Amino acid sequence: MIAYRAMVDVPRELVQYLGRLLAADRRSRGTRTGTRALTCFYQALFVLVWFRKGEDLTLLGAGFGISRATAYRYRDEGIAVLAAQAQDLHTALRQVADDGWSHVILDGKLFDCDRLTETTLSVKGETIDAWYSGKHRDFGANIQAIMRPDGIPIWTSAALPGHLHDTSCARELGVTAALNWSATELDLPALADSGYEAAGHGIKTPVKQPIDGSRLALDNRAYNRLLRGLRWQGERGFAILIGRWKTLRHTTVSPRRIGDIVAAALHLTHYEYKYLPQSR
Repeated sequence: MIAYRAMVDVPRELVQYLGRLLAADRRSRGTRTGTRALTCFYQALFVLVWFRKGEDLTLLGAGFGISRATAYRYRDEGIAVLAAQAQDLHTALRQVADDGWSHVILDGKLFDCDRLTETTLSVKGETIDAWYSGKHRDFGANIQAIMRPDGIPIWTSAALPGHLHDTSCARELGVTAALNWSATELDLPALADSGYEAAGHGIKTPVKQPIDGSRLALDNRAYNRLLRGLRWQGERGFAILIGRWKTLRHTTVSPRRIGDIVAAALHLTHYEYKYLPQSR
């Protein structure tokens, strides 16, 4: 095995911030000083390299002088302390309203994972792969997200099996209820694509084409065009996460844990975009 020098393009302040979170976690566990293979700073750097580059953990651990088992444990600790910082949906929506934004954008994405043998019953009563999405023709976890109009994601959901429709996931996770509440109480409606049709009064979706193939009325065409013009930039939220944190592009962990990994990446993104009070 050959070692080589490398660099990672994350700010030192972010490494220090994650190091402080890990130090607090070690104190809460009662970890004694000097009993860990890496200091909090280098464990934070290790975790951030994995998020940024998505490297094989065995090789990444070897570069840091730790075993494979320790590498996985350190990675999981980093994910846990970052995901624990995530805001609940209602708090995130209140912050957007307090910042003066006029609306939010709701979107869902299938996060790619390895093939699984877990099965479930379809609505037709047939046995299907639980984590296989027929729409995307791939295995993965469905993650719902709320974005500001400028595209910054403010909240991401837990992971649900990929065979589920976006609307079903949003309802099961309580997203539709929260967005209908924010439209009423905060005057903060949500914009979404046609996949969320009939999700509630607070979620605005395009008018679909008539089933007889006739052209939409002029008012409906104007409404759809306006909706697209307001929604397009907000839908880049997932691109911001995946473009920055390469490990989100494909994962070999249990898909039920993808929600925590995405939430951890979201918190790192908030720090870099100075969306957190401590990063401003």
